[in-house]
Amino acid sequence: MAGLASAVATPLWANAPLTSLRPKLRPKSIVQGAIATPEELVAEAKLGGSVSFTVAELGSGRILETTGFGVALPPASVSKAVTALYALDELGPDHRFDTKIVASGPIEDGVLKGDLALVGGGDPTLNTDGIARLVSQLVIHGLKRVEGRLVVYGGALPYVEAIDPGQPKHVGYATSVSGICLNFNRVYFDWKKVDGQYKTAMEARSEKHRPAVRVARVALSERKAPVFDYVNVDGTDHWSVSRHALNNEGGRWLPMRQPEVYAGEVLRELAKGQGISMPAPVKTASRPTGQALAAEQSAPLVAILKDMLRYSTNITAEMVGLAATRARGTYAASLRASGREMEVWARATLGINTAKFVDHSGLGDRSRIRSDELAKALAILAKKAQIHPILRSFAMKDAKGRPIKNHPIAVNAKTGTLNFVSGLAGYMTAPSGQELAFAIFSADTETRAGLSRAQRDRPRGAKSWNKRAKILQQKLIERWAALYVS
Repeated sequence: MAGLASAVATPLWANAPLTSLRPKLRPKSIVQGAIATPEELVAEAKLGGSVSFTVAELGSGRILETTGFGVALPPASVSKAVTALYALDELGPDHRFDTKIVASGPIEDGVLKGDLALVGGGDPTLNTDGIARLVSQLVIHGLKRVEGRLVVYGGALPYVEAIDPGQPKHVGYATSVSGICLNFNRVYFDWKKVDGQYKTAMEARSEKHRPAVRVARVALSERKAPVFDYVNVDGTDHWSVSRHALNNEGGRWLPMRQPEVYAGEVLRELAKGQGISMPAPVKTASRPTGQALAAEQSAPLVAILKDMLRYSTNITAEMVGLAATRARGTYAASLRASGREMEVWARATLGINTAKFVDHSGLGDRSRIRSDELAKALAILAKKAQIHPILRSFAMKDAKGRPIKNHPIAVNAKTGTLNFVSGLAGYMTAPSGQELAFAIFSADTETRAGLSRAQRDRPRGAKSWNKRAKILQQKLIERWAALYVS
């Protein structure tokens, strides 16, 4: 750690060029024809707002080209790459999260003389099948009935009602955060029209199970807009949905705001199917103690992070980020507080001195990062060895948006997309094996700030804007391949 901190303080890293460099064209270019300047590429994209990008040499961190030096823009989900490095450093790649069932008393003739507790350990990947495996372990202990309470503890991490409260209420990527997380804290709303009438259900759906959920309820409304509405009534999620927006049959995941009771209900329902009687679950603020009757362990952290970077799961980023902060000896009461702790770590470890993280997923658009600082951080060989193997392959595309097979440039990177915000950061590799680190950010923050909460779901012009931003990213990568790699 100390070695990396000293490396980022060298003069080579501190004195970056203020404008794009103009190197000579390599004799054998990967990209044929004239090479556009950065200014020409940005003008062609017609994005408005601000654009900042940097490409750096691996190992030394020497900046080869940069535009918008010193400009900090929203990173969107590119934040998850920093979060992954943060979690790997603080928790270790082999770290696993545990979910346990604990009994406060003995089991006598199949009856638990005390409370049964479901204890969350911050596992972002727990699903209904995992709860079923916990129940099967209770069966082995001969449990038939719980005489005391069924309590659920999620205090390993702070409760956050919504990752970004500014997002539309119904989107499954802005769900609640807690120390217990089931099905990415989402519930499945299912509907089907039978004899002219809709039949609806709320389920904790998985590959093998479909237990009903009572803590989340849905009603159909005759209004035409908004399609979804939500209100919390006495600790129960009440959703209303426009009947006019439904087709004959379908389903979608909705965010869950009561994660502890949700997990407890699923445990109770699956236990009932195995002949075990339990009372209705209640949330507890105190960590339960007693005899461990069952445990479910997550995959190693590095595998969790690989999936997080591939599928860009916000809840996973927030939970592993909060867990990393706790591993540093700090209990952050909010995502912003945990983001500040990641800022401290990033300054000491990566040389990222000016970043602001309002969360760990990048969903909050008030986060900021500079392309030059991130590109140089990715260029550190020790960090490259950690993050490169778990970054997703980024496909280069033709003029019609189709992936180009066997493209001579290989790119492994993390994308980031919000309405009128686009980012890409990672590594590009030439056929020779030579690699460069890069970061590209574009944002029209003024247009984005003008959107209402309802408009943030699918605002006019956002799709075409983001498409142009992605085309710019590819053209920049092709430019760098022509100029800087053999």
